[in-house]
Amino acid sequence: MKVLVINAGSSSLKYQLIDMQDESVILKGLCERITFTGGQLTQKTFDGREIVIKQDMPSHKEAMELVLKAMLDSEKGALKSVDEIGAVGHRVLHSAEDFHASVVIDDEVIAICEKNAELGPLHMPGNIACIKSCRDVMKGVPMVAVFDTTFHSTMPAKAYMYGIPYEVYKEHKIRKYGFHGTSHKFVSEETGKILNDKNARMVICHLGNGSSISAVKDGKCQDTSMGFTPLEGLVMGTRSGDIDPAAVDYLRAKLNLKPDEVVNYLNKKCGMLGISGFSSDMRDLTAKMEAGDERAKLAIEMVAYRVRKYVGSYIAVLGGVDAIVFTGGIGEHSPLVRKLVMENMEYCGAEFDLEKNANYDNGVGELNKAGSKVKILVVPTNEELSIARETKTLVE
Repeated sequence: MKVLVINAGSSSLKYQLIDMQDESVILKGLCERITFTGGQLTQKTFDGREIVIKQDMPSHKEAMELVLKAMLDSEKGALKSVDEIGAVGHRVLHSAEDFHASVVIDDEVIAICEKNAELGPLHMPGNIACIKSCRDVMKGVPMVAVFDTTFHSTMPAKAYMYGIPYEVYKEHKIRKYGFHGTSHKFVSEETGKILNDKNARMVICHLGNGSSISAVKDGKCQDTSMGFTPLEGLVMGTRSGDIDPAAVDYLRAKLNLKPDEVVNYLNKKCGMLGISGFSSDMRDLTAKMEAGDERAKLAIEMVAYRVRKYVGSYIAVLGGVDAIVFTGGIGEHSPLVRKLVMENMEYCGAEFDLEKNANYDNGVGELNKAGSKVKILVVPTNEELSIARETKTLVE
């Protein structure tokens, strides 16, 4: 079976075509500037053939038509017929409390997603528009919604509830939901295979421009750092992470911001960018720190400190830990951050090997010393493959 994986935003659409027989990527592509002028599709096949189409896409329907045109291109595509696509897996941001696993899409599923769009106003409208467009353009092809939040739906109430009146939670569904669930699920399953123990206690650190940590036991999420929105938790590329709610209102007043503007400020102008004053990219910050920049150094130390603090708290939640796992752009590619997080963690049985950490290149890596009771791993994430696997399983 070939599965088309789609990750749609309000003005963009990323896609991959995966052959599930060997889980290889046949092609991948990106539509940019949907609903704007100057639209462009870029697609590359596994053997390096590339298509670039400059064409306006007034809606996601035109974008999907362009995607099919590119995939079916006789010279640079990879399909002879749409019938070769066995299913489509859609990444959907929010499940709210209505879904606890991925689902085959029908009219009822779409209606529930539309009801929940207010919980993810930046992403859900694009997700829904793309699903509807796909159904129009690819009639008869089964489609699956893979939610970014459902992996975290196993959290107990004591973990996901906020200290607000219970009636307010019930009426308005204000609670911790968590995000990056597709990545956390994939990495925890892969870690279970590495340990030969799917019930192991794991702390998964997905670190990138957006970052989150999850505590996983028996294959189920017990807690996670992101909350009602992805703004809660760690210090990230441009997100502040945890902050006193009273400080938010004080900040709003001092900077003369409207309520929606202060949320945007905390999402887009804070984190590593705000602390360093020049970049949200860990590579830039590392280079500046090595050149003696104190604010870059502070930003990196704050990122690592917050990760370290969450890791420690989640070891307490799990009653011990069998594996601490790094993934995501920073988790996989920043030995400095891994070092700052894992130094002096012997108290929990995690003995970190500095030499292995410095020499790690790519793929799955084991960074603990030989006698360590706790495995310290790098496990590259693959959200598209995770979506494809879930889609295949549900459709079959």
